[in-house]
Amino acid sequence: MSGRAAIVWGAGGGIGGGLVRRLAAEGWRVIAVTRRPDDVDGAIASFDANVADPFSVQRAVMAAGQEAGEVDLFVYSAGDIVSQPVADMTPDGWRRVLDANLNGAFYATRYCLPLLSPAAPLIFVGAVSERMRLPGLSAYAAAKAGLEAFADALRKEERKRKVIVLRPGAVNTGFWAKVPFKMPAAALTVEQVAEKALEAIGNGSQGNIDL
Repeated sequence: MSGRAAIVWGAGGGIGGGLVRRLAAEGWRVIAVTRRPDDVDGAIASFDANVADPFSVQRAVMAAGQEAGEVDLFVYSAGDIVSQPVADMTPDGWRRVLDANLNGAFYATRYCLPLLSPAAPLIFVGAVSERMRLPGLSAYAAAKAGLEAFADALRKEERKRKVIVLRPGAVNTGFWAKVPFKMPAAALTVEQVAEKALEAIGNGSQGNIDL
């Protein structure tokens, strides 16, 4: 893996940051894309991008290409969550969650594909979406289920690539401050999620992977 380049979207978040650090420790040259580029450790370059804005995503991809040339691994770990009943949710709130978890995944994939090496895998950080169908989580559950459907179709289009959706259960990140649920004692650490991602790459895994 030494010397290969990876691009990590959502690198300023808990899972994204853990992935950047682990990939860097394994010798990858990591390009980080985040709304908080100053908060990322381990990347050779960090770029600011709003994944809800396709033009912002396109600019970040162009900058990544100038920095790294061809990219050998794509990771989309950006996301957002809100806990609010449908009756109270605003269109802006709904759109924000769908943009972060689903629309941004499309924009990042669409503009990164020409940058990827022929066999570069694509990893999307999803969730065990069928367990997320809880009061207040309609937007998040819909977005993560949509992400899996998107990845299924992409896998059939990009047959020479591995397309992976990591489906962690609870992960110890700042997301828990946004929901009225108690974090389970068995919640994964971001380091454990990063370890599973590296295992999936090394094993040539494909499809949905429950963590």
